[in-house]
Amino acid sequence: MSATARAATATMPPSPNRERRLAAGTAAPAIVILAALFVVPLVLLLIGSLLSPAGITFAEYAKLLGTSHYLGVIWNSLRLALLTTLIALAIGYPAAFALARARGAMRSLLLATLFLPLAASVIVKAFAWTILLRSDGLVNTVLITLGVIREPIRMIFTETALIVGSVNIFLPFMILPIYSVVAQLDRRMTDAAATLGASPVVAFLRVTVPLTVPGIVAGVALVFSLSVSAYVVPTLLIGERYPTLASTIAKAYLLARQPAFGAAAGVVLLVIAVAVITISTRLARFGGGR
Repeated sequence: MSATARAATATMPPSPNRERRLAAGTAAPAIVILAALFVVPLVLLLIGSLLSPAGITFAEYAKLLGTSHYLGVIWNSLRLALLTTLIALAIGYPAAFALARARGAMRSLLLATLFLPLAASVIVKAFAWTILLRSDGLVNTVLITLGVIREPIRMIFTETALIVGSVNIFLPFMILPIYSVVAQLDRRMTDAAATLGASPVVAFLRVTVPLTVPGIVAGVALVFSLSVSAYVVPTLLIGERYPTLASTIAKAYLLARQPAFGAAAGVVLLVIAVAVITISTRLARFGGGR
């Protein structure tokens, strides 16, 4: 082969098959590690939920999905996740815009207030809320000092305390995805809508909001997934008054010694998480394709 031919061969783009083989070879170690760490335990969880001394059975699923008590437990988890997600979205959406529009020291301050709580453990933050909301806590003390109430009111171990604590703890996971989208918005889009006669409200609803849908979907998926499977926050802020799927799983494994029932509850929780991810992926594609 002449030097000219070798040079031409060297400059030719790689074939699609070669690119696919190269990509598969590069991703193979990561796929093996992910399968060993995530797929295998989930498969074992599914098998454990179906096995009994008598063989394969769906008795644990029938117990979980066929009794009003455990249906209420599933609804408690979904209700906690829905309320936390909606309130976090209502607070996080304007907060993401404020963060994206801020400049200089104000932006650094807002980023610090957003990131510093992430450095603290969820247990620490949940305990902090128990201190704030107890009878002799800061909230009751301030309300009594201001004359709003005459004697301490019960705040801890209520659903309100649970929702407030959950929103506070999971709020950064709503703000950050929306902020990452808002920070890249081209303001000329809304300016163009204004020059075409759109009012600020119409430009916001028909231009800005659709462009931020991917961030909203990502934030909603993150907060919902975290709050529906939360264990520490409900345990510390409301306890046995509000049983959830996560606390039911822990009780089945640690106290009741019913691993098959705990595995079945874990599979139900996994199905909810997969449904949320699937729906959010479809919504993100819909929003990105507009």
